Amino acid sequence: MSASPAASAQAEAAIRLHGLKRHFTGRGGVATRALDGVSLEVAAGEIFGIVGRSGAGKSTLIRCVNLLERPDEGEVRVLGEELMALSDSALRERRRGIGMVFQHFNLLASRSVADNVAFPLEIAGMPAVERGRRVDEVLALVGLAEKAKAYPAQLSGGQKQRVGIARALAPRPRILLCDEATSALDPETTQEILALIRRLRDQLDLTVLLITHEMAVVKEICDRVAVMERGQVVEEGRVFDVFTRPSHPTTRRFIADTIGHSIPPGTVARLPAAGAGEERRLLQVLFAGPHSTRSVISEASRRFGLDLNIISGRIDEIAGEPFGLMALAAYGAPDRIEAALAWFAELGLAVTPIANDTLEAA
Repeated sequence: MSASPAASAQAEAAIRLHGLKRHFTGRGGVATRALDGVSLEVAAGEIFGIVGRSGAGKSTLIRCVNLLERPDEGEVRVLGEELMALSDSALRERRRGIGMVFQHFNLLASRSVADNVAFPLEIAGMPAVERGRRVDEVLALVGLAEKAKAYPAQLSGGQKQRVGIARALAPRPRILLCDEATSALDPETTQEILALIRRLRDQLDLTVLLITHEMAVVKEICDRVAVMERGQVVEEGRVFDVFTRPSHPTTRRFIADTIGHSIPPGTVARLPAAGAGEERRLLQVLFAGPHSTRSVISEASRRFGLDLNIISGRIDEIAGEPFGLMALAAYGAPDRIEAALAWFAELGLAVTPIANDTLEAA
């Protein structure tokens, strides 16, 4: 990576939002809090994800970064400059350094691909020859050089989004805002677009702020993530940390939807009862980092004389780091089970007891 992202403490904040509040008045004069005191910092060169359900406030938040939505309160600093203090003409100039990619592409049907990409350059008054060179450059960057003369109706969804990305990059922005940029695409095309965004970040030294309602998108591409609910950030951190140690119920629900519930339905009914003098404990074990591929289950079984039955499990990778999630039924003397749990804790593994009713309802 060219920018060494992942929010290095030394990195300059490319985007700094402080205390943003935004209220909308609906029917009957009822005020809705779209943003309720949101503060965030996005380091230069990182891909920062904002995830939340519909109505969480994430779309309002990203539109505040370029002041397409103007907050009622708070500060919006981009590349060290307070945008709220700028005149209209100065703000229009600064927006050229902030590209935006939209969910539904927003292409002009009557214009060719090349003319769609050229549109922001025309608005900026760039001479035609220079404009043509720049259009050729960005279409090559997104892999659409051969589609310059095509029209949007002749393109697939993925190609349309590549045109949208090329258009956003045409004015040479340093910031790229992605507003649900893959939610209208199929899974395979989504992967291609996310890979393109990552490559462009590295190649062009961009800072990317991406909003989505899919934690799988965050898992695939982001360095850090903020989880929003009801206009507030309820959790924030490195993607790996948030996935492996979620603290807020909303985050835990998102992650369960993404990596799957680890316990199949009807499991308890099929498990044998504990023998005489034994106890049965149902456990969920999270393996992160170097222990995700270590055979700790068989090692614990030998070391503590336990019968450890694996109910379900999986190994995955988040931001290039491995992790595993496993459900176990542990059979043995209570003191030996406690000793095994203490040993797991020494290894840094997160072990959570699972209630029987949770298993049966999963």
